[in-house]
Amino acid sequence: MLTLDLTNAPCWHDLAPGVRVQLRPLTTALMVATRSDPAVEAVPEDASDEERAVAFAKALARRAVLAWDGIGDADGNPIEPSPEAIDALLDVWPIFEAFQLTYVSKGLLLEQEKNASALSPNGPSAGANDIAKPARKPARTARRG
Repeated sequence: MLTLDLTNAPCWHDLAPGVRVQLRPLTTALMVATRSDPAVEAVPEDASDEERAVAFAKALARRAVLAWDGIGDADGNPIEPSPEAIDALLDVWPIFEAFQLTYVSKGLLLEQEKNASALSPNGPSAGANDIAKPARKPARTARRG
């Protein structure tokens, strides 16, 4: 069953011990806006999938991050989120991975859920096994009213 969060409220996500970010809900509007982000569109056509993933994640995070805790400058002073700081945060590999797993993957759950369905017995995914017993004889035609 698909569960809808009708509040659409921002949520806090733990990305590392002592580091958490408050993120907007991952909505269709947010994903569409991120796809058309100038930084995403500027990725060269011959870029690797990894380069595209980083560009997309940074663009998404710049739109989604509202606040954070446990993030500071080189002197250890807390800093507020900014586009530059968000990009620098996602340059930290474990943070990038946690962002992908705790936030981006949540938006892809429906894609994963549909992959759990059985293959269609005909069409492009032919290959499902028949489990029903064959009918003993054909059904009669329905009466006309």
